[in-house]
Amino acid sequence: MNIRRGLPEDSAEIAPLLLLAMEDIVYKFIGAESKKKALDFLETMIFQKGNQYSHENCWIIEDDIREENESSRILGVSLVYEGAELNKLRLPVAFYIKENFNRDFNPEDETQPGEIYIDCVAVDPNSQGRGIGSMMFKFLIDYYVKKQKLTLGLLVDNDNPSAKKLYLKLGFKVVSQKSLVGKQMDHMQIEPSTI
Repeated sequence: MNIRRGLPEDSAEIAPLLLLAMEDIVYKFIGAESKKKALDFLETMIFQKGNQYSHENCWIIEDDIREENESSRILGVSLVYEGAELNKLRLPVAFYIKENFNRDFNPEDETQPGEIYIDCVAVDPNSQGRGIGSMMFKFLIDYYVKKQKLTLGLLVDNDNPSAKKLYLKLGFKVVSQKSLVGKQMDHMQIEPSTI
C-alpha cells in the first residue's frame, strides 16, 4: 500500500469516499438529499485547487495492485488542511454553492489557527476492517506531529463513542466542545509535546 497526495484525476474516486464521511453535512450545504448532486459538488470541488475539499488537501491510501473486479485502487482518503486557512478555503465553496444551489454557505468554524485540521477520514466499504483508517491516522501523526512538530486537530460526534475511543488510543485529547451544523462535537488534538 502507498500513501500519497491526491491528484485532480483522483476526483471521481475520492468523492464517494468523502461523501461516506460527510453525507448529512453535504446535503445540508447543498439543500438537497441527492446523492448525485452531492457527488457532483464534491467531485467539482476536489478537482479544483484552493478550496476546502481540493485534491491538494487529500491524502490517499492506494493498493499497489488493482484486482480485476476492483473499480478503484483508492482504499481510503483523509482531508487535511491548515486551520488558519479555513475562511480562505471556504470562499470558493461558498461561491459554488451560491451559484449552483442558490444557498448561503456559512457553517460554524470547525477549526482554528494553530492546528492542522483533519476534516475527515474515510475508508472504502470493501476495505474496512483491514486497518486502513488506523494506518492513515498513524501516517498523519507521523507526518505532521512527529516530523513537523505541528498540532493535529479533529472533531468527533458525541454520538460516536467508538471513534472517540480510537482517537484517545492514538493520543488525541479532548480540548473543547464545538457545534457543527447542529451536532455537538468533541474537539480533540494531539500535540508534539505529548508524543
